[in-house]
Amino acid sequence: MTYVTENPATGTIERTFPTMSDAEVEDVLARSAAAYREWKTTPIDDRVRMLRATAQIYRDRAQELAGVIATEMGKPINQGMGELALTAIIYDWYAEHGPALLETEELDPQGAASSTVTREPVGPLLGIMPWNFPYYQVARFAAPNLLLGNTIVLKHAPICAASSALMEQIAHDAGVPKDAYINVYASNEQAATMIADKRIQGVSLTGSGRAGAAVAQTAAQHLKKSVLELGGSDAFILLDTPDVSATAAGAAAGRMMNCGQACNSPKRFIVHEDLYDDFVAALTETVSSMTVGDPTDPATRVGPLSSVAARDTVVQQVAEAVAQGATLHTGGQALDRPGAFMAPAVLTGVTPEMNAYREEVFGPVAMVFSVSDDDQAVDLANDVDYGLSGSVWSTDVERASAVADRLDVGMAMVNEHGTSLPGLPFGGVKASGYGRELGPWGLGEFANLRLRRVAK
Repeated sequence: MTYVTENPATGTIERTFPTMSDAEVEDVLARSAAAYREWKTTPIDDRVRMLRATAQIYRDRAQELAGVIATEMGKPINQGMGELALTAIIYDWYAEHGPALLETEELDPQGAASSTVTREPVGPLLGIMPWNFPYYQVARFAAPNLLLGNTIVLKHAPICAASSALMEQIAHDAGVPKDAYINVYASNEQAATMIADKRIQGVSLTGSGRAGAAVAQTAAQHLKKSVLELGGSDAFILLDTPDVSATAAGAAAGRMMNCGQACNSPKRFIVHEDLYDDFVAALTETVSSMTVGDPTDPATRVGPLSSVAARDTVVQQVAEAVAQGATLHTGGQALDRPGAFMAPAVLTGVTPEMNAYREEVFGPVAMVFSVSDDDQAVDLANDVDYGLSGSVWSTDVERASAVADRLDVGMAMVNEHGTSLPGLPFGGVKASGYGRELGPWGLGEFANLRLRRVAK
């Protein structure tokens, strides 16, 4: 495995990073375990101060940090700034609300003088993070666990070597001890070795289903807890709207954000048949007019995909759908320029017999389906292996809420899609994984809920 910054806008390799040796794996594990013994005893007020300092550094260096990921994975600069703002908010949220969530909980004594539960750290954790939201994904994992008193070993995606090193530096600059947060350039085999090691007490992965299955299997073999977020094929169900064009414009923005490379972006637009033709026309017009270009240019709406290989995979998925009978309304082809660019696409007529119906299309492609009633919309939305999130749109909130309650997802929304805030749980069901991040739930996944009972 090679850790390399290859600019997806130009195809130029700008920097390479050496993968760690097996001897370094042992050194990292020993350091993280030793740091845990000290870190877990660090006063909570000190850990809070470090989280607040971390948040401030992200704000102070936002422009620089957004530029790094524009170069690494192609995120348009304005979207990168938005990611950094959310990253800072997550660290601040845990600094503000975390201490109260970690207070001792008094239970019904049930015949004893007292029964209490405390939330205690468990030890060193391994985080395996994806490239599509380099800072935000790490914050979801690192902020609650550093506050709790766990130590962090962080293996980021190979294309995010520069930003992952900066995140380690930021944590240390904020006061987190050097060995309480360690960034590693590890191979998949070395990651498996770390999971198997008795010093690592849990693993959190955001990534593909294949990677999640491999991590879950290794963790289970060694009786380690895992948290997995494995992608999605989210439905956007449109029941009615007073303004089809405005709704379609919002739908396009949500789908094409980060060049369509978001696990919880709306990928399948399920539209009532009375609105279908107008919605497809408005969506196609909006998508075809989006500026595709240099991610460092503030005018760019859609940057490159993360790599030429990723671009070619999505282009092939579109071509395959068309060959199987789907209708392509705009885009779908690789652009004739350096880098990993493709024209954003709109597909209709995708049927259950086509591969695109079942697959997660991780790129700038919107699929639109027509339905005649709410029951058909729900059946179509649930007819995939994924279950991350979904949304229902209507002027009738009661009707929309009733539909949303029938979605087989971890996050159901009405008149919004993809909302992620630090106090809300994030996670899915079915092939989208298990466990939850953010909010109080993020403090509970890798905590020892320790009972203390005192007899009368």
